[in-house]
Amino acid sequence: MVATDRVTAIFADARTVHADALRLLEAGDIRDAAEKAWCATKRATDALILARTDEAPQFSSDTSRGLLRLAEADAAVNPLIGRYYSRQGHLHGECFYHGICEPVAEVERRIRQTADYITDAERLSGHTTAT
Repeated sequence: MVATDRVTAIFADARTVHADALRLLEAGDIRDAAEKAWCATKRATDALILARTDEAPQFSSDTSRGLLRLAEADAAVNPLIGRYYSRQGHLHGECFYHGICEPVAEVERRIRQTADYITDAERLSGHTTAT
């Protein structure tokens, strides 16, 4: 599979995982919804990095460093940094791992707005497969 196909597949996976997050949220499972939203964020970031560098991150730390490197090379990527780390820290760390999912409205907002993060990462990747 060529890199373009892989990038498209990873973005599609990010959207599927985010849809799962929304289903969990609607079912009242905010903790698992938060983790799914984080996973969708990471997948979208992985796709962006692959699209821009032809290298897929292997570990979460690779994704974080890769995003910072992209932002260093292209200021248009900078707005993703805070959103990425917000999801990593609040959704993945505090809510999922520690069970601190408050304030609920803020956690829900981050989960829902992960769709915007995916769209922005896809736009910055140069791939336009969003539906």
